[in-house]
Amino acid sequence: MRAGRLRTGLKGWGGVAAMALACALAVLAALLLPMVHAHGGGDGTDDGGHGVAHGSQARAAQECTDPEKQTLAPSGDDGPTIDEIRSREGEKRKLIVGVDQNSYRWGYRDPNSGGDAELEGFDIDLAHRIAEDILGDADAVQFKAIPTDQRIPAIQDGRVDMVVRTMTINCDRLEDVAFSAPYFRTGQQVLAPKSSKITGYDGTLAGKEICTAAGSTALSTLEQDRADGTLPDGVDLRTTVPNQLDCLVRLQLGEVDAVVTDGALAASQAAQDPTVELKGDAFTTEYYGVAMKKDADDLVRRVNRVLEQWRADRAGGWQHSYDQWLSETMDDAAKSLPPTPQYLRKN
Repeated sequence: MRAGRLRTGLKGWGGVAAMALACALAVLAALLLPMVHAHGGGDGTDDGGHGVAHGSQARAAQECTDPEKQTLAPSGDDGPTIDEIRSREGEKRKLIVGVDQNSYRWGYRDPNSGGDAELEGFDIDLAHRIAEDILGDADAVQFKAIPTDQRIPAIQDGRVDMVVRTMTINCDRLEDVAFSAPYFRTGQQVLAPKSSKITGYDGTLAGKEICTAAGSTALSTLEQDRADGTLPDGVDLRTTVPNQLDCLVRLQLGEVDAVVTDGALAASQAAQDPTVELKGDAFTTEYYGVAMKKDADDLVRRVNRVLEQWRADRAGGWQHSYDQWLSETMDDAAKSLPPTPQYLRKN
């Protein structure tokens, strides 16, 4: 810990470069296009920030554009993945969902509810909705707490049927898992103490130490910006943690100067700790999706149908969950609801 930086009154929880080739290889060079660092929102808007794709390979950038659209059209048909879930017997006949249990208002246990506090929050509502559609029982869910850096391995290893955990859809992740259509719009933001002179994702971060979660979009974004030469000078990215909430603890202890994470999560953390605040606007546009195995086409289609119904349900759907869990910490629902889904993969 840096001396003199422990703050009191703590509250809350815990190269992209041109390729110089000989003239004889000019034709080949034209085929090896450098990766483009995308800008703007995936829905056709331009927020003046970085785009949703920060892929590390030229192949991913060439093959994947608008990652939030790389999903299957909705369907209510059954299939092998859904049949396997339904074939579980007795107490095991549940949908197994990887979630967070420490993200305030998203997936968390309310310490004020007494007894064995049940998981609740926006993501938890969605998981119950999916279970109700597939198994006919909203409570037929087995929740497994999954660290940020274990979301993809948990899906690939079969520990969970899906992950509903503020997980951003991006091109790199589409190499490893399948995603549903987006169910929430957000973007990367800076979280820092109110007393800090940091004003956002700008030159005021120069020489500062930033905390991010391992395996997060925040970390890959910052690493890509450093490679592109757009990260402020001297920014230290060495502090990474398994769970994003651990960054808030590091910030509270004065071990780091700022946190970069999804604005939706940062807003919830600022609500937990009144000594910190969001600094500046979001500098990316990103979308959360439900992640599943790449070959689970029937499950992806079914989840996409559930999402369409959830968004259309004015009584107990997306808007209801937003009002219950997020309206106090977010600006307004219109900024968070993603555009009407577009499905590039029809078959």
